[in-house]
Amino acid sequence: MAYNKAKEEKKWRLWKEAEEKQLRKLGVDESTIETLRTHDWAIFNSDRRYYQRVQESGTYLDEVAEDTTPPEVKTVEDFLDSIENQQLYQVLIKVDRLTLQIALWKMEGFNSSEISQKCGLSVNAVNFRMWHLRKKLKTFSGI
Repeated sequence: MAYNKAKEEKKWRLWKEAEEKQLRKLGVDESTIETLRTHDWAIFNSDRRYYQRVQESGTYLDEVAEDTTPPEVKTVEDFLDSIENQQLYQVLIKVDRLTLQIALWKMEGFNSSEISQKCGLSVNAVNFRMWHLRKKLKTFSGI
């Protein structure tokens, strides 16, 4: 949540007025009360600067985190480069590029008939390639 200087200053003023009222009641002289007020105001300003900087750095870190989203996978090479599991990579590197491209199109939401038009295969050939890939991945995962 954002730091609200006006709200915090109002809370500080109410607290300070109550404290000064109590100090006057106890017989503390005005110069001491003024010295305390000056000192407390300096602490308040120091805290305000700190909280504003924390807020700014938090916003900066949020922006940096948003900027580090992984790039979209558009090609088979990008897809293979994005795989961190070495065993999965070894399985997929042996799969032909057309099958991996069909898998990418499936991940993008294309159906089998659309993919068959894109790559020039029959719908059954597209489905068979996906079935074969799933079979390889099941043996990889031990399912």
